[in-house]
Amino acid sequence: MRALLVVNPNATTTTAAGRDVLAHALASELKLDVLVTRYRGHAAEATAQAVRDGVELLVAHGGDGTVNEVVNGMLQGTGGPVVRPPGVRAPGGPALAVVPGGSANVFARALGTPRDPVEATARLLHALSAGRSRLVGLGRADDRWFTFNAGMGWDADVVAEVEQMRFRGLAATPLRYAMTGVRQYYRQWRDPKPMTVEVPGLLAPTEVRVTFVSNTSTWTYLGSRAVHTNPGASFATGLGLFAMRSIDIGTISHVLWEILRAGGDPKGRHVLRHDAVPLVRVSSQTPVALQLDGDHLGERSEVEFLSVPEALRVVV
Repeated sequence: MRALLVVNPNATTTTAAGRDVLAHALASELKLDVLVTRYRGHAAEATAQAVRDGVELLVAHGGDGTVNEVVNGMLQGTGGPVVRPPGVRAPGGPALAVVPGGSANVFARALGTPRDPVEATARLLHALSAGRSRLVGLGRADDRWFTFNAGMGWDADVVAEVEQMRFRGLAATPLRYAMTGVRQYYRQWRDPKPMTVEVPGLLAPTEVRVTFVSNTSTWTYLGSRAVHTNPGASFATGLGLFAMRSIDIGTISHVLWEILRAGGDPKGRHVLRHDAVPLVRVSSQTPVALQLDGDHLGERSEVEFLSVPEALRVVV
């Protein structure tokens, strides 16, 4: 089997020694090429070309941003997933495997992949030997795919600020995310940018202050603590929508308690939540920040989030 190992050398927990061990282990079972990314977008470009050249397995070793790029490259290289009638089995094609190398590794953890790269590699080799894989649904925001979450407004502003810190050489620690979140909260309070969210046939256009769209649960992690905005969301059921009409301190305090506690089930007068919808539309008169899988994509005035079932084959 031809495979490409895509490594982000700047990912939080990725090391040159670990990369070499991983490459050696995979090369013992696969016809392996290794790509060490050099710039943003490199993984997507190389992955798309690899798929066109007939590579059958893409192994992403890095954080969620690396995984997102690889997935987008895969689907660009294949022309995107084919929509099939119910009950029709998906054809073969290139598959994805993930060896965690970032700080959060949300997608890998949602798949049940061990956080330790050595354990993850051993599990991957066993899955390949057993021919084990699964199909997962993805989300699509306009022309970009996401694997586990998207957000507009507050959280996307947090992502943008932390990205700037990382560019300056600062680590993206849970404490830094939390402090940035508090700082951005007060900015949102002083300079509100309301949005309108709509789910055709289910939710009429409604003004909100924060919007999250999830492709699975957990939505993200704060260190080792899972954050659940849509506990009923999964890779097989569509997108989860979580939005808040208000970000007053009472609403925020209640929501934070619910989404951070084990078994949390966030609800409330100012909370809009649906755990399985096919499509979400968000618009704003003033452009607001957009993030996909923890990657800041700039500001948008309108975004359509679409659920695409069984879009990706994953070796797990």
